[in-house]
Amino acid sequence: MDIVDLARLQFALTAGAHFLFVALTLGLATLVAVVQTRATFGGDPVHLRMTRFWGQLYIINYAMGIVTGLVMEFQLGLSWSGLTAYAGDVFGSALAIETLVAFFVESTFLGLWIFGWDRLNRWAHLALIWVVTLTAYASAFWIMVANGFLQNPVGHVVDGGRLRLTDFGAMVANPAAQVAFGHVLSGAMIVGGFFMAGVSAYHLRRRTAEQDLFRKSLRIGIGVALPALLVTATFGGLGFETMQPTKVAAWVNDPERLAAAQAGMVARFGPGDYLPPVEAVQTSGIAMMTLFALMLFVAVPSFLLMLIRPVVRGFRVWHRLLTLMIPVPFFTVLAGWVFREMGRQPWAVYGLLRTSDAMSPVTEGQMVFSLAAFVTVFTILITVNYWLLARQARRGPGAVALGDRPVDTPVPAPSF
Repeated sequence: MDIVDLARLQFALTAGAHFLFVALTLGLATLVAVVQTRATFGGDPVHLRMTRFWGQLYIINYAMGIVTGLVMEFQLGLSWSGLTAYAGDVFGSALAIETLVAFFVESTFLGLWIFGWDRLNRWAHLALIWVVTLTAYASAFWIMVANGFLQNPVGHVVDGGRLRLTDFGAMVANPAAQVAFGHVLSGAMIVGGFFMAGVSAYHLRRRTAEQDLFRKSLRIGIGVALPALLVTATFGGLGFETMQPTKVAAWVNDPERLAAAQAGMVARFGPGDYLPPVEAVQTSGIAMMTLFALMLFVAVPSFLLMLIRPVVRGFRVWHRLLTLMIPVPFFTVLAGWVFREMGRQPWAVYGLLRTSDAMSPVTEGQMVFSLAAFVTVFTILITVNYWLLARQARRGPGAVALGDRPVDTPVPAPSF
């Protein structure tokens, strides 16, 4: 591998790992907000315990996701200074809004939600989790606006060898960003739904305590995952309409279309190889669609089975299958992300800045050291996150500390 390939591999590994945390965070935040809404309006103690259990898993994943996000951001300065120097004034605006408006608000209100149990009015506490959820959506939206600009640069002019933003509204309304945001958000609902259903099935199969809690959780998980699969497929189909011609040609892998796409790019930009890696685009796309079909094949009969109470309670084979399905949505979103990003090559900013020109002036030794360091850190973070989530999920609601009070603390009078 040359230096550019090493830098691309490093960013692919770290961005993909971070995206796993993001997908589960978006999905679980929504599910926790829905469950707490049910608990607040209905006064059901089971739904309140569900909120605390799933909320604690959400917090673990959120905290580890922040760490991976911070580590990943260092790469923009370390490895891709050419990109930030050329286009940072444009797509950096979306990243700044994501950090200042979305992330800071989200983390602040999440802290209030974590420490506000039995201290805040129940309606105020419910409002907090919805603010957290909506700002998580906003964070994902601005990230996709930035990425959408790299896929389909609009609303800019070239000024002094750099890009300058001239139409902020055009960048926000970019179809490459809007469609991708819907696709990512609905995909996150699949991740959260299968995660909730799989963990619930694990406890139902082992007949642990709180069986009613996990039966209800399983129904919610499948009830969210199935429609989310259909919505994701819809946005995925729309995404093909915003796809670059070279990427479409690589996906179809028709020699005539590949030749036509290459000829069109040569006519625009001069001699060079402008086709993305065909095999990588096809493999990731096929993997994404195959795993989607597998999830749909499991979700449809699961939706029917969960309507039968005795089956939910005692169908151990089905429970084991749902538990084994937990990692499948994660692999699917990773395949989708590879399909989206590999199809943009060889451009960092499509049609404007080649990936090789976006690199920082680093040596091969520096790049190898950086790659080893990032991979090591992310491997540790992913391992720790998996261990914490699995440990807490296996222990069940009885070991939840979220919203718990010391034994000698008096229960406050309810506030309405």
